[in-house]
Amino acid sequence: MTPLATGSLLAVAAMTCVGSGIAVSYALVDAPVFTAQAVRYALAAVVLAVLVRVTGRSVGRPRGRQWAWLAGVAATGLVLFNIAVVRGLEHAEPAVLGVAVASVPLLLAVVGPLAAGARPTALVVVAAVVVTAGAAVVQGGGRTDGQGLAWALLVLLTEAAFTLLAVPVLSALGPWSVSLHSCWLAAVGLAVLGAVVEGPSAVARLTGTHLLAVVHLALVLTALAFVLWYSAVGRLGPARAGLFTGVAPVAAAGVGVLVGAGAPGALVWIGIAVVVAGVALGLVRGAPLPRPALAG
Repeated sequence: MTPLATGSLLAVAAMTCVGSGIAVSYALVDAPVFTAQAVRYALAAVVLAVLVRVTGRSVGRPRGRQWAWLAGVAATGLVLFNIAVVRGLEHAEPAVLGVAVASVPLLLAVVGPLAAGARPTALVVVAAVVVTAGAAVVQGGGRTDGQGLAWALLVLLTEAAFTLLAVPVLSALGPWSVSLHSCWLAAVGLAVLGAVVEGPSAVARLTGTHLLAVVHLALVLTALAFVLWYSAVGRLGPARAGLFTGVAPVAAAGVGVLVGAGAPGALVWIGIAVVVAGVALGLVRGAPLPRPALAG
């Protein structure tokens, strides 16, 4: 398969994992969130480390400034993102934050090439606008206030940072190394935050339901999705890979049907069609694909 086809399949798989985790995340609304997220990322790091060891994969070891990029991924795309979501839900409906995430394709289409010293590709930018519009329709609107909008903006920026800050180290370290190190760094940061905000004994307040949700998030939404996503970014580049973030709300709608939430309405189907059209448009032609990241 070509890098374009492989990267596209990896990106779809990653965003399907993300979409499947949306419903599961609601099981943690009454949990000590920072502590629960710390457990999630710690478990994901352990799983990734075991898989790396068992499969004999070659994982790049970070050096020098690479640690700063990885720390940036963990601090923004994982820790700050979770803080923004938690605080944002206090002032806005979930759909508002969902629309913020749906705006990521446009930001990546513009900022991604600029960060690499290239000009944004007009066709990809147009495709990103289409995907963003379609994903916003799928996600729906929602009520919010000024603080909710501010938190939603932070959700957008940190979600984009999760990809953009990883790009400088992906080719040298590979997706497995970036995923592993960002997970344990985030686990440490969230554990400290949880101990300060929620207390050292907060882990004892996690119920069986909370732990089941944490396990799903760690295995599917983190360990699996991170490797799939960074593998896709390594093959497609951040601009075109970013188009596939519009798949997440579509996958969430599909999961909703499977768990008995009912079939989507006509407007959601229109949004899904728009997302598909936007992704297809962005893959037609654009800047040359980057060299793939290290195998793994």
